Amino acid sequence: MYAAAAVLGGAALCVTVWRGLEEPGTALAFGLLVAVGELARVPLPGSDGRSRSAGPLAGAAALGYAMLDAAGGEPALHGAAQVVAVVMTGSLVGMVPHVALGRPPALDVAARTVLGVGFVAVCFQLLHGGGPLYCSGAPGPVHALCLLGLTLLTGLFDAVLGATTAAEYTGRSYAPLLREELRIRCGIVPAIAASGAVLALAVAVAGLWALPVLGLPLLLTQIAFRRHAAVRATHRQTVLSLARVTDISGHTPGGHARRVAALCRSVGRELGLSGRELTVLEYAALLHDVGQLSLVDPVPGGATEPLEGRERRRIALSGASVVRRAGIPGRGTDGAEVADVVERQADPYRQQPVTARVLRTVNAYEELRLGGAGTPGRGAEGALERLRAATAQDHEPRVVEALSRVVMRGPGA
Repeated sequence: MYAAAAVLGGAALCVTVWRGLEEPGTALAFGLLVAVGELARVPLPGSDGRSRSAGPLAGAAALGYAMLDAAGGEPALHGAAQVVAVVMTGSLVGMVPHVALGRPPALDVAARTVLGVGFVAVCFQLLHGGGPLYCSGAPGPVHALCLLGLTLLTGLFDAVLGATTAAEYTGRSYAPLLREELRIRCGIVPAIAASGAVLALAVAVAGLWALPVLGLPLLLTQIAFRRHAAVRATHRQTVLSLARVTDISGHTPGGHARRVAALCRSVGRELGLSGRELTVLEYAALLHDVGQLSLVDPVPGGATEPLEGRERRRIALSGASVVRRAGIPGRGTDGAEVADVVERQADPYRQQPVTARVLRTVNAYEELRLGGAGTPGRGAEGALERLRAATAQDHEPRVVEALSRVVMRGPGA
């Protein structure tokens, strides 16, 4: 993907320099808008360990320029090569301050931007000019709908690229990754697609003055989204700090909650859980042992699986009470959802929601693998065999097999 983006971007830049820049004012205006959008891009933590970011202004500006057929009533003369060159240059300029501040460049985003813009620009050029959509000499409602459909198709193309990259990074099967990428984009892509189409139509009628008028609300929305992301990051740090209490107090081995949370997310993705369910599962996994703080004598090694059912239930209820009082928030979640998973982790799996089933199985795997409560560690294969033997009552077979696939793929899965 990187090689294809580099070849396409380099070829587009060479063609643009050779032919000369058509309508430099329009190119500069859209290039600056892309750069501002990249500068204000919001970094987000990815659920699979890869960095993600949100930049609706840059995306809308790039799509708008790719589908621009006129500016202020005058026909646009730029071609697909110039679109790719301008958008690529604007993106690189917008990334410079991030690199200067020590943040790693979002190469995935840059490569997919170049390929996506090239895709939509070529598709649009096939319809540009004397095609059937322009037979009347003026854009109509069919033209607007076609622009919107083209941008949505570009979003699908970007999801395919994202799933391909994720499959290379994680080794997971392609179909679940593609579903995950589509689920991530189902909210933001239609908004960016509509904004890009509106930018192209507005500039065609009103000229370049339409860019600041329509771009300012997108920029303000992006800034507000950045603040929301900062609040979410603060909430996550609060949960992580609370999860470390059991480590510091000696009730659980160091890093146990983090390992369980990371493995729960991987197993949850393997089972096709939604983003909301994954967030609830991760927070519950981080806090699943806080109930041990109520114990007068810590469990040796922090292993709760060998305890009697009544004692495990008491610890789970105590932990759920702490989570409810803390009001743990999350993306589209509240403390009640997280607390419910923490509370029900000790129930028989047929009475549990799928998130609680994953949590109990992964926690048991970690305890069996490393050992505790006076029992030696069994290693990964031994722990999985023990879990398979307990699928009659304690662990759902589907969850155990999903865990097995994740463990066999190794770290980063």
